[in-house]
Amino acid sequence: MLGWFFYLWFKPLPILYSYEQIPLDQGDKKRISKIDLSSWPELKLERYQVKTIDVDKPIAEMIVARRGNDAPVLLDWKNNTAEVLYNLEKKPSELMELASVIGKHAAPESLILSWWDTARQIKLLTGRDTLFTNHLNEPLILPLPWLEQSKVIQAYEEAFWGNTADSQEQEHFKRFSAALALPAEQGIQKLRELIGSDREAYLVIHVTDLYKLGLMYPDKIGVAYKNFPLTGNMHGMINHMKVQLKEHDFHTYTLQSLADDEIRAFFLSDEVSSETLIARLLPFVDKKAPTEQDIAPVAYQQGGYWVYKIP
Repeated sequence: MLGWFFYLWFKPLPILYSYEQIPLDQGDKKRISKIDLSSWPELKLERYQVKTIDVDKPIAEMIVARRGNDAPVLLDWKNNTAEVLYNLEKKPSELMELASVIGKHAAPESLILSWWDTARQIKLLTGRDTLFTNHLNEPLILPLPWLEQSKVIQAYEEAFWGNTADSQEQEHFKRFSAALALPAEQGIQKLRELIGSDREAYLVIHVTDLYKLGLMYPDKIGVAYKNFPLTGNMHGMINHMKVQLKEHDFHTYTLQSLADDEIRAFFLSDEVSSETLIARLLPFVDKKAPTEQDIAPVAYQQGGYWVYKIP
């Protein structure tokens, strides 16, 4: 099975980079205004630029939150390059709404299973018990010219994000991610086995988890993505997606809203990929809707996030 990953190259990025903190009122003011922490007054926001030695302008920007002297938690990421770089953009407003609902409706003793980055955000904003608490950096998404420096970059990332994960947490994440790439019925059983009891538990997935899972298990799920301008002509957009399916021999697709004028399409390479647990729990075209599947009941949906109660 082929793993489909699109990398748009203009020129190779320099290898060395650093996170440089800047005042909150610098950079894109619209992005900071979309992070409403009024329900979390104890949290402090910080803004960083990702700088390299050979490029004057920042190649990315990010906004993190901290509670006291705790390690930072990423809330917003903006990639300023055409490379696939470290993270994929999500809407912070959707995260805030998700956290609010979990805080109100999920039982205090419940366990939340999600990709490690989402888990850290939920832990920060709700205090709920999450299976992952550290910045695990799996997979480490880097441009190809940087891969030879991956060990150095990994060490820098672990120091910045305060990663103290032990071998058990790392092993749990391997089991969690592997379950998402299994056929749906088998995968949901593996998640319950991972929990290890009949404890109330919820699975939170985001559409961007597709791409990260594809990087980790390209032999089990083939994923590609591409951003498109949103013009308001839905009929034209649907026709354009059909062209993409035919030209690249993709099997199906789903969409993520990035902004009022931009969307991202995630494509699956074949039918086997569409039968994985993660794919069955996301809304793909010409596939059974998440609300119609019998794998796990839908508990909540907000934008790119889907929440399921694990049976």
